[in-house]
Amino acid sequence: MIFRDRRDAGRQLAARLRRYADRSDALVLALPRGGVPVAYEVAKELNAPLDVFLVRKLGVPGYEELAMGAIASGGVRVLNEDIVNYLRISDEVIDAVAAREQRELERRARAYRGDRPPPDVKDRVVILIDDGLATGSTMRAAASSLRLQEPGRIVVAVPVSSRETCDEFRGEVDEIVCAVTPEHFQGVGLWYEDFSQTSDEEVRELLKQATQQRQRATSRAR
Repeated sequence: MIFRDRRDAGRQLAARLRRYADRSDALVLALPRGGVPVAYEVAKELNAPLDVFLVRKLGVPGYEELAMGAIASGGVRVLNEDIVNYLRISDEVIDAVAAREQRELERRARAYRGDRPPPDVKDRVVILIDDGLATGSTMRAAASSLRLQEPGRIVVAVPVSSRETCDEFRGEVDEIVCAVTPEHFQGVGLWYEDFSQTSDEEVRELLKQATQQRQRATSRAR
């Protein structure tokens, strides 16, 4: 199974989340940037508000695609201890990478939200979405940070994941939905025909469109 692109993946993922449609307490949060086109389609199908949850992967210096951990809004840092110990990565290196990614996290907060505050998640059903899970470090940081804000339920949902990572999350969040868990996973991008990078402008535009759609739906319901 190969998704055409992230929007197509989002539509297919939404079919597995229909039990959350039209719920007043449901909220879809995307991990930017790649998770936003996926989450946009899910939010549209579920008639739920869409926002972003800011998190940054901590890549191993020289091998940035390999995650040694992640940071999220609220000062949460999650480390992949197996990778850190195996590669003998020092605390100084981790701190330097984390400081750089913190600056990017803050830049994205300004770029995507401006002066708009993050949504209140207390007691809500929060559906956290990305375009896929490899090691799961980024999503794990997001879920840990989100839990501090006391949501009623955390649902992690992705179009594709390694089977091992998907299974690991069953004990870490209230629900995990992985649409596809290939036996030979190898990497998220291999399961998309088009896995081109999502731009900041596309993120802003999709968030704007989602808000406008919600406003029109609310007006029709009155």
